[in-house]
Amino acid sequence: MKRLITSLALAGIALTTAVQAQTADGKAELAAKVVKLQQGPELDRLIAQLAGSTTQELIATWGPKLEANVTKANQQKASESLNAELKKYSDDTNQLIAKQVSKVSTDVLVPAYAERFTLEELQQIAAFFESPAIKKYQANSPELGTTFVQKLIDASRADVLARAKQFDTAAQKIVGGPALAPKAAPPAKK
Repeated sequence: MKRLITSLALAGIALTTAVQAQTADGKAELAAKVVKLQQGPELDRLIAQLAGSTTQELIATWGPKLEANVTKANQQKASESLNAELKKYSDDTNQLIAKQVSKVSTDVLVPAYAERFTLEELQQIAAFFESPAIKKYQANSPELGTTFVQKLIDASRADVLARAKQFDTAAQKIVGGPALAPKAAPPAKK
């Protein structure tokens, strides 16, 4: 009898462990699904922004060097060549960052989601991202974001230009030299 109880207890422990492992595996799989579902156009924009920020650093470094080291007569051609190289760099950097998305998502987000959300919550989140309304939202989000940003720029342009003029006046008093010509407002993007 004691042997039977021990065998049943061991079987119960093994069954509990197996159920917990299946639940953990199911939870990790569901967390991976949620991570994949949430990666829409916003992720593409983030990748482009990260790549663009590294490109801006290069422009800030090499723009002044171009002006200082290349004769005026050759600056246009050198600038075009430099821009072509920057385009290649930007495209390559975008791809390099995009390649890391899957690995970083798997290594960081999937365990974090599995730890922070229950199986039921992950199912609800997955259903949310699979809904037609959210898919439509994700598809339209880049265009809506661009429209919002453009309208925000348009609405604040006059105030920002007025503040830039105040800065130029103060900077001229500090640095000295000839007064700057007033800047024309940049044309609105369409």
